[in-house]
Amino acid sequence: MSTPLTARIVEEHANASRALPPAGPTAARRRTALAALTASGLPTSRDENWKYANLRPLERLRFIPAPAAQPLAATDLPAAIPGFARYVFVDGAFAPALSAALHSTAAAVTPLAAAPDGDRAPAAMPAQTPAPHAPADERFALLNEAFATDGAAIRVAAHHDEPVASFVNSAVTVDLGRGATLHHYRLQELAARATVFDTLIATVARDACYRLYGISIGAQSARSTLAVRLAGERADLTLAVVALGERQQVQDIFARVEHAAPGARTEQIFRGISAGRARVAFNGKIVVGSEAHGTDSRQSLRGLLAGPEAEIDVRPQLEIYTDEVRCSHGATVGKLDESMLFYLLSRGLEPEVAQRLLKWVFLEDVVAKIGVAELRRQIEERLAQQVPEPAARAEST
Repeated sequence: MSTPLTARIVEEHANASRALPPAGPTAARRRTALAALTASGLPTSRDENWKYANLRPLERLRFIPAPAAQPLAATDLPAAIPGFARYVFVDGAFAPALSAALHSTAAAVTPLAAAPDGDRAPAAMPAQTPAPHAPADERFALLNEAFATDGAAIRVAAHHDEPVASFVNSAVTVDLGRGATLHHYRLQELAARATVFDTLIATVARDACYRLYGISIGAQSARSTLAVRLAGERADLTLAVVALGERQQVQDIFARVEHAAPGARTEQIFRGISAGRARVAFNGKIVVGSEAHGTDSRQSLRGLLAGPEAEIDVRPQLEIYTDEVRCSHGATVGKLDESMLFYLLSRGLEPEVAQRLLKWVFLEDVVAKIGVAELRRQIEERLAQQVPEPAARAEST
């Protein structure tokens, strides 16, 4: 159902359409997405899974094409990780000068805006954008599709081992074929005044293994929607997420995992720290279908309050339609352990150091799972800079 915000977006899209490519498959997809968005509207805070997200910044935004980006040099970016190809997008446009060669790996990488129309066929652009009547959780992907001017399709053949005030709306689709394995690392550290909405839709086939790691520390307001479908027998998912909030940040993550086939496995881990007047939320929902006997799913959701005005919301959900399952979940929210803090202080550590150390140990459940040593080191350095400053001891009870 359309809303005043949706109606304004449609009007601004019409005004901005002159700056968008007028023809080709991408233009057709934009029109389809805009029609679906007009019919369904964006989610609001009245939608159950969006009550923690901060949607108010959208009311102040104008939906217009991004201006020409300021030139970036390679030195403006984190160091490249040896042995991995990096592809850089600046304000939504592919930056070849900052990226690896397109054919430097076994994967076929296609920047969509620069490709001939034939390379932008559905085979290169998986048609997993939400349908017109998609759940509210996935509709921001329609907004992405309606305004996108570039993107990338990454295809991996079988048997290979191988982001000033701004609004960012990203959409990612992942399709793992039979027996495939993907380790997927996502780091969100946008500028302090940024607003980001992120939608990831993934399908995992039989005997495929998906390892998804998310680190969310940037932006003024961030919302991630993760929708993973374990479509084949023995599909395997590990979802591990860290979110840090300070000052008045909002970090909101909704993860829905659907078990649609027998013998699939899910491990879901969340660690969040909220300081200042920040709000950090994780809503993890696992749906076990009637055909998904033998399901094995585990949820471990933990939040740490680092200030008297901070807020943490963790919500595990299980929806089970068969008896032959093994499912467990746990969720805790608290402050720093006083006994552990006392132990460290008694060993001569300064209070600030002791509190930072306890927060770091809290996050290591996720960070330690990152298998690429150089990437793990870079993420550890960023988290060390972002771990909220220690509050007074009176706040840690």
